Amino acid sequence: MSLKGKRIAILAEDMYEDLELWYPYYRLVEEGAEVKIIGPEAKEYQSKHGYPVQADLSADKVKADDFDVVVVPGGFAPDRLRRYPAILSIVRGVFEKGGLVSSICHGAWVLISAGIMNGKQATCVSAVKDDLINAGATYLDQEVVVDGNLVTSRTPQDLPSFLSAIIAAIKKIK
Repeated sequence: MSLKGKRIAILAEDMYEDLELWYPYYRLVEEGAEVKIIGPEAKEYQSKHGYPVQADLSADKVKADDFDVVVVPGGFAPDRLRRYPAILSIVRGVFEKGGLVSSICHGAWVLISAGIMNGKQATCVSAVKDDLINAGATYLDQEVVVDGNLVTSRTPQDLPSFLSAIIAAIKKIK
């Protein structure tokens, strides 16, 4: 229960990568955090493999101050999520106030569209590498990269290291 009192948003849209949403969700709940699924709307979304997740709240009903942490799973959901100003506002706001922003795989697209990657070191799935570099970030091909209040990772195989880094970084948040 080391994360008791921490408020975490996990973003969801259709075509999310199953493991990259559910593994963080259950690990963070297990640590005692209050975890909410946030989508463009408060409705059910389907994963790439047809597994449903119900968004607790729509992005336009919350603000960055409601959360200490944002987790952006991959899959193809990030290409949809990056189109919603309310989603980008939450990500940018949590980042700017010093909260933790994390993404895995294609999730870097949301961070890029939120305008928070310039001058940062990060990783992502190799297909998004050029986008990350063009956004002004330094791409590192590592299982997890921590740069200040930003934690990024590449693929589902990196989830254990990704969550270990996220949990360690959350414990440092005041």
